Parts: sequence; C-alpha cells; structure tokens
Amino acid sequence: MNDSLSDSFILEVECMAHGGAAMGRHAGRVIFVPGLLPGESARVTIVNDRGRFAHGRALEVLSASPARVEPRCFHPGPTSWQHIEYAQQVIFKHEIVIDQLQRIGKFTDPPVGPVIEAAQPWGYRHWMSFDVAEDGRFGFWSEDDQTVIPVDGCSLLHPALTELFSQLDLDEPELTRLRLQMGSDPADRMVIIQTADDLAPEIEVDLPISLNLLLSDNEPVSLIGSPQVNIQLLHRTFRATAGSFTYPNVGMLPTLLEQVLHYLPLTGEETFLDLYSGIGIFTAFLAEHADLVVSVESYPPAVTDAEDNTADLENIDLVEGSAEEVLDDLIGPFDAILADPPPSGMSVEVIDALARLDAPRLVIISADPATLARDAQRLTRHGYTLTDVQPIDMDPQTAYITTIATLER
Repeated sequence: MNDSLSDSFILEVECMAHGGAAMGRHAGRVIFVPGLLPGESARVTIVNDRGRFAHGRALEVLSASPARVEPRCFHPGPTSWQHIEYAQQVIFKHEIVIDQLQRIGKFTDPPVGPVIEAAQPWGYRHWMSFDVAEDGRFGFWSEDDQTVIPVDGCSLLHPALTELFSQLDLDEPELTRLRLQMGSDPADRMVIIQTADDLAPEIEVDLPISLNLLLSDNEPVSLIGSPQVNIQLLHRTFRATAGSFTYPNVGMLPTLLEQVLHYLPLTGEETFLDLYSGIGIFTAFLAEHADLVVSVESYPPAVTDAEDNTADLENIDLVEGSAEEVLDDLIGPFDAILADPPPSGMSVEVIDALARLDAPRLVIISADPATLARDAQRLTRHGYTLTDVQPIDMDPQTAYITTIATLER
C-alpha cells in the first residue's frame, strides 16, 4: 500500500481559513488543506505536522461541493482559488475578513460591508513574476517551496502578457526571476529580469518590448527601451518604473480610488498625509481636492515616479524615507491620514506615531485582513473606533483580500 494512503484519514471540511486553505478537524486538532471546500469530505494525508495543528494534502475528494469548478491553470499552494466558483469566492472572502477582525482584532460586531466584486475575474493581471525551473523554463514554486514547477502560462495574466510569455525564449543560466509587466496600453510591455550575479546578460530582443534588470538591492537598470510603463487612471497618466509597486489589477483601480476618496473629507481645505504612497496615485487625486498633501514613500524610484506623476500639482510635499523615520519629524495637524502599507501591515512605531498625530480620521488600505485586524486593534487602544471596513476583490481566483478600513476618533 502507498505510504501516504496508509497514513491517510477522512476529513470533513468546516470552513475556509485565512491564507486560502480549507479547514477541518481530525483527532482533536485543526487540519489545513488547500484545494478543498467547506462541506466536502476528502481523504487527506499530513505533510507538515505542527503539533496542535497540521497541514495536509488531499488525496481524493469523496464528496464534492456544488461550488467546485475545474481550475483553468496550475497554481500551487492555498492562495489559488481557481477550484471555487467566483460567486462563492466572494462569500468566503467576506467571511474571512469578519473572522480575522473578530478573532485577532477582538471586534465583536465588525462593520464589514459586502465585497465589491471584480469586473473581470480572469485575464486581469498587468504584471506577474515567475521563477526559473531546473530546465530553464519559467514557473511557480511547489507547495513545499523545494522546486519550481514549469508552466505554459497563466489564465490570470492579461492576454497581451500571455502572448508575450509564449514568445519568450531566454536561455540565460544566471537568470533567477522574470517579471512581465504592462501599462494600460497592451503595446506598453516590459520584461524585468533578475540574475544571480547582478550582471546584465547578453540578450537580443526582436519583440516590441522594453527590458530591465532588477538588482538584488531592488535598484532597476534599463537595458533596452523604456524603464517605465504608463497607467491611465481617469484623467491622469502615471508612470511606473521597474521595481515600483503597482496594483496588478489595473482594471479595478478606478473602483479602489472611488472607495478611498469616498471615506475621506474632500472640501478643498484639508491637509492630508499619504503614507506608503508609492508612485503617487492616491496623492495626485487627493491633491485635486485638498489644500496640502504630504506624501511619504521609502522606495527612491517610486518617489521619482511620483514627482513626475504630480508635476502639475503645487500642493504636494513629497518626502522620501520610511514611515518610521519620517513620522518622527512630522508635526501636523492632519485632517485625515491615508495609509497603504505592505501585507505585513504597520509597525508598532508607526501605530504610535499615528496616535501622536491625532488625526480625526484614518483610512487604511490593507492587503491582509489578519494584519489589518492587528493594526486596527492597536489603534483602538489609542482612542480610535473602527467605523467601516469595505472589502474589494482586487485578486479574483486567489485568496488575497483587499480592504479599506476607516477609523475615527
């Protein structure tokens, strides 16, 4: 008998957990298994025993959920939700946001609105990164992070990048990572490579693309063509240099922007602080409705992008530096503060500094409901109240959840 089969057991799935795996209980402990759905029963084997809980792998689905669908392409790990029909994905995301705010944030009845669904659930990503497999092909890391599994493409990629992926022929032994990126115009396509030695390989390009090298310190080097792509958002154009963060779902940016502005006072007389401001997207639109915007970003190329993207606006103070460093020197007062931190959330130092600035309203764009719950709970200790949480599905077919949280004095 197969060892994994002999060690297997039947698991009844109870719910979806934060991180994307399904959760059930066996022999008195919690078991997390990717690729399953609540209400299903499956034969499972343990792949990572953590004592009080364990991570498992499904060997066979014995009773399938009506919400189960066939995945369109391969993605390892619990963050892929391609096996779940889209309407059910949105329901699960709403439940996970509430669960994290209750369990981690200790909010009894968190004010979470319905998830705003994505306009385009497939082919929406304007950038994606791939690692290099042993055979030189591009792919994704396996669930155990031991090997890179080659792929022929990805159904989440914009069709223009899918076409580019199929045309690539990069035979460079020092190549370690590849990122495809495009602007709002499908012809505005960029290839970003990383190498083991930080040296630029000799590459001939016969495609209408730009080529950039990203060094190990995240410094971009332009090799061929432009070092930027351009993103059109409403009446403004934003350039984004290789290495600068941009939301992959460009099609949902108008919705995200609309929601952010909805939760901020916009009479034209306010002073705003925009933390983790990136290439200046929110800064620019805030400045159109404010007296002054102080914009803080730590990545130098993104600050240079923001300078270019907001050159027509005179009521912006761009500050380069980490939130921890800059906040120590800020005095305020600010009528409202917008923060768009990384998935890891905000440090205790940033939370304490925000409390010191004492703005009457904080709006936080979060990429992880767990760190949002932690940060919101810390802010309540400083006298803030969580008044609204609006989830937006910026990453359909995955377990990632974007939320806009509002806290008030």
